[in-house]
Amino acid sequence: MRKNNNVRAPESQKRLKVKIADNPEDIGAMVHIEINEKKVSVPLGTTILEACRKNQIHIPTLCHHDDLCIAGVCRVCVVEVEGMKTLQAACSFPITNPVKIKTTSPRVRRARKNILDLLLSEHYGECYACVRNNNCELQALAKEYGVDHYNFGHIDKPKFQVDNSSYAVVRDMNKCVLCKRCVRTCIDLQEVGVLEAINRGEATYIGTFFDKPLADVICINCGQCINRCPTGALHANDPRDEIWAAIDDPEKHVIIQTAPSPRAAIGEEFGLEPGHSLTGEMNTALRRIGFDAVFDTNFAADLTVMEEGTELLLRLYKALAKGEPDVAIPQFTSCSPGWVKYLEHFYPDFINHLSSAKSPQQMFGALLKTFYPKIKNIDPANIVTVAVMPCAAKKFECNRPEMTDSGYKDIDYGLTTRELAQMIKEAGIYLPELPKSGFDDPFGDATGAGLIFGATGGVMEAALRTVLELVTGDKIENIFENAEIKPVRGFEGIRYAEIPVTKVGKVPGIISHLIPDFEWLKGITLKVAVAHGTANAKKVLEDIKNGGKFSHCHFIEFMACPGGCLGGGGQPIPTNAEIRRKRAEAIYKEERTLNYRKSHENPKLIRLYNEFLTDGPCGSVSHKLLHTTYTKRGSFIV
Repeated sequence: MRKNNNVRAPESQKRLKVKIADNPEDIGAMVHIEINEKKVSVPLGTTILEACRKNQIHIPTLCHHDDLCIAGVCRVCVVEVEGMKTLQAACSFPITNPVKIKTTSPRVRRARKNILDLLLSEHYGECYACVRNNNCELQALAKEYGVDHYNFGHIDKPKFQVDNSSYAVVRDMNKCVLCKRCVRTCIDLQEVGVLEAINRGEATYIGTFFDKPLADVICINCGQCINRCPTGALHANDPRDEIWAAIDDPEKHVIIQTAPSPRAAIGEEFGLEPGHSLTGEMNTALRRIGFDAVFDTNFAADLTVMEEGTELLLRLYKALAKGEPDVAIPQFTSCSPGWVKYLEHFYPDFINHLSSAKSPQQMFGALLKTFYPKIKNIDPANIVTVAVMPCAAKKFECNRPEMTDSGYKDIDYGLTTRELAQMIKEAGIYLPELPKSGFDDPFGDATGAGLIFGATGGVMEAALRTVLELVTGDKIENIFENAEIKPVRGFEGIRYAEIPVTKVGKVPGIISHLIPDFEWLKGITLKVAVAHGTANAKKVLEDIKNGGKFSHCHFIEFMACPGGCLGGGGQPIPTNAEIRRKRAEAIYKEERTLNYRKSHENPKLIRLYNEFLTDGPCGSVSHKLLHTTYTKRGSFIV
């Protein structure tokens, strides 16, 4: 099978180019075709795969993914096209003329089965011990096509050494089927370019620069390659065994915090359709598993809004009121560790634009080993902190040596949504059937602003709800209906909004020692932007470098993953635009039901500032525990 990696494009692709060039008026025209003797009409240029899907005709695929460009390398989707000697790949065959197509002929069936046999002949490993068992596209196709023995043999020893150097991603190329989804994800979707197909023909394999381990190349740990790999060749670095050991240790007080996106997606791991939020059920499951305390990362997201929002106001005050020339504006968000690492690798000259605020995960970790043990009278050395995140990069973030401001490792383990679902299953629990329960004190309350962090634009919207209320003295509901700032919502790759500040109010007491008044903001237009996926981040950064529109922004949200956190590399597989949209709907639906929807109104947060962070947002205690400074060397200093 690997000898046929370099497949010639179908003859019709040449006709497509000529037809469009010679007859531009034909663009958008309909073509009449037959599929399995059924007559249908499709727009010119539609692929056979697209035409079949629109007509509910099943065609198997392996290298194809809705998020990625066409490759046509696996040939699992081959079909018969009348008049052509060879079978054609349905995913890469554009329909430009009337054709007759067969998708279920004996020739097609035999070809697909032979292709699968060839793939399996070089696929090492036992399914029952694979991380993707029962969620592997190759396994599913083998079952679909009745593969019950290896017609072309089966390798009995691995060819490649497993690369587990990264805290985030494990590579096992013995399970690779050369679909190149990971390559297209890394190069086209994220524009990072860590992975590439090396050599040709049967010597082809997927490798890194000079075959270096992932920990030694410019991988940003986003995990998007994992979410598009059809087999177990890529998976997250899983700490479940260590967490189980901590839970079973009576000396350890094991705490878990849960981010907003996992609760909107974990139901998919239990057979539910995308779009179900299981917050309360998850809390109950975590207690039954054995966690001693269950906290909401949204509380720390509220804390992030206060710290990052205050920092934004301070930067604007220094630049606009005091005229300081070296203030880095626009301010960039710093919640996404994949985005931060991308900036460190590719645009180090912009690092001073990053907010100094840590991510909610790391802010919470610092509190859980300082404030929490004091009020609970627990030795912080016996506290084990676990963070359930939608993100593979969070595993890297919690292991950065700088994230120890509590005097301990602030977050001990990062756990993905998929890994938590597996722990729940191992405990014999079916999540959707559980009763609901709340979060534990003293961090039991969080707001809708914290919850919407899970969707692209959510950090921006949460920050604006608070900043605009603090500045204007007016309720955000009087500025945006139902407090929903819809100009920053949506799945467009880059969004831009302008918000005029027509009135200002009195500076709230919590930050009055930092900023004397807001008169200098009256009459300005606040310019903000949102970008998700590092390919879109690159467009914004290049625009800023060239003095374009985004260079005049005041605040920009960046997220490494398409769709934001709800499309993170640790979320359930599969993912596509429609699944991400449904997860976002679940988040926004739950957000509208909460008692508090603005971070600065969170009563538990107010208590935290009164009792512990007593000099307020961006004060000395906050800066020690909740902030950090970035350098062009790509590391942190405090």
